[in-house]
Amino acid sequence: MASKPQAAEIMSGFKLNWMNLRDASSGKVLWQSSEDVSKPDKEHVARVPKKILKCKSVSREVNFSSKMPIEKLRLEQRVYFNGAVLEEWYFEFGFVIPDSTNTWQSIIEAAPAQDMLPASALSGNVVIETSFYDNALLVSTSSVRVFYV
Repeated sequence: MASKPQAAEIMSGFKLNWMNLRDASSGKVLWQSSEDVSKPDKEHVARVPKKILKCKSVSREVNFSSKMPIEKLRLEQRVYFNGAVLEEWYFEFGFVIPDSTNTWQSIIEAAPAQDMLPASALSGNVVIETSFYDNALLVSTSSVRVFYV
């Protein structure tokens, strides 16, 4: 049976090494960072080019390391705009081998152009909250405030 000490042990050996966002159509990297935004101790900040909002889909590539095995790594993300949930996304990686480094790519489809808010309204008002799970065990929740530049 999973316990909170187990979550702390997983998190102590987990590191997000780098992450990038690409235009999924062209493969062009639009933003990248080596900040470990999985850490829950503060609100992280991302300064993302506003042209990303024009992409029909975005490829997110994450490279992470884990000292502990994770039976079923999955993420639940909530996108908040001025404190209200705007979107929810769910991603599943699966089993993570102990003492491994992994790269995980996911595709995020954009809302139709007519439903998109302008970068000027979104910038600084969007927070992406990511909850990291090992199956049903909540391991960590972190947040990133997004500024479109």
